[in-house]
Amino acid sequence: MMRFPKAGRAVLGLAALALLAACGEKPQTSGTRKADVAAYRGADNGHGVPGWKAGDAASWEAQMKNRSQGQNEYSRASAP
Repeated sequence: MMRFPKAGRAVLGLAALALLAACGEKPQTSGTRKADVAAYRGADNGHGVPGWKAGDAASWEAQMKNRSQGQNEYSRASAP
């Protein structure tokens, strides 16, 4: 059997305690959003983009196309 000095046992004990403490973590889920809801249904919290209507798939597609054009380097480089 190995013999450790008191300081070594204390360090091993604290390390074991830290490892076991990680097992008691709660899952970090909000529980408010359902995965089966379509993205264009949106949030009813007032943080939507102006011009987008929650629940309208065509409006959602138009907003996504507009947003992606803002990230397009070719269209940004040609703008004055």
